[in-house]
Amino acid sequence: MTATTPVSEATSASMVTRLVPYVPIMVGLALLYLPSLHDLFTGIWAEDEQFHGPIVLAISLWLLQRNWARMEQASQGEQPSAWGWPLVAIALFLYALGRSQGIGIFEVGSVIWLLAGLLLLRGGRALKAQWFALFFMLFMVPLPAQVVDLVTMPMKMAVSYVAENVLYHAGYPIGRNGVVLQIGQYMLLVADACAGLHTLLTLEALGLLYLNLVRRDSLFRNITLAVLIVPISFTANVIRVMALSLITYHFGNEAGQGFLHGFAGMVLFLSALLLIISTDTALQFFDGLRMRARTQTPKA
Repeated sequence: MTATTPVSEATSASMVTRLVPYVPIMVGLALLYLPSLHDLFTGIWAEDEQFHGPIVLAISLWLLQRNWARMEQASQGEQPSAWGWPLVAIALFLYALGRSQGIGIFEVGSVIWLLAGLLLLRGGRALKAQWFALFFMLFMVPLPAQVVDLVTMPMKMAVSYVAENVLYHAGYPIGRNGVVLQIGQYMLLVADACAGLHTLLTLEALGLLYLNLVRRDSLFRNITLAVLIVPISFTANVIRVMALSLITYHFGNEAGQGFLHGFAGMVLFLSALLLIISTDTALQFFDGLRMRARTQTPKA
């Protein structure tokens, strides 16, 4: 009798065999970036404005793993590209500069250049197969405080203005002074976490991830939805601020600042996701009409 290896064990052995050549690279990446990750998790990623960082990192790693088999298949027989070494050198320089000088955009951003260089050493097709995962990592890179402050204040003003007008026309006793809303006897400050640049970038990442996962064939739908993600993100921020205002008005300040504040954050992402799906569905309908009109147009 011939012994047979269970499918699960064979699959596990195959995965281990495929990972063995990458062990030195994974060890090197761990030695470089584990101290940086520790600083991020105990620093800016622990703040409300930057809570999306670990989520983006986890999704990026999942995307890399998801496309790994396709990457290996696409790069079979391809010659390594020498252009990978300059990218690796640039990444290591940015990491050293960012780590030593406390420049987060260089320290964290260097991992994208480093992974791009390592993939390019396998060939251009390997980098092409993983381009979206590397692009998605951009959303976890901390931006300079000056840039965030410059963009965040106009956004908070606009969100506050729209939320005030919507609730006023709905019959609520609400007023506004800058980014401070007064509804009834309560005053609410529209914080960066509610309507800031980081929130907008998080929703942008959500929309682009949706586009990548659904993989629509229509160029019209992809481009249009990508452009509409910006107003969709703005609308979701307005919905969150309105939800917090109504929670505070009806249930008191403690409810608005307690558990229901976190619940309003869930409302933000649920409303953004629903708006993205609804917009995609509408675009599918109009794209279908456009294609039918094109096929039914009589040729001269």
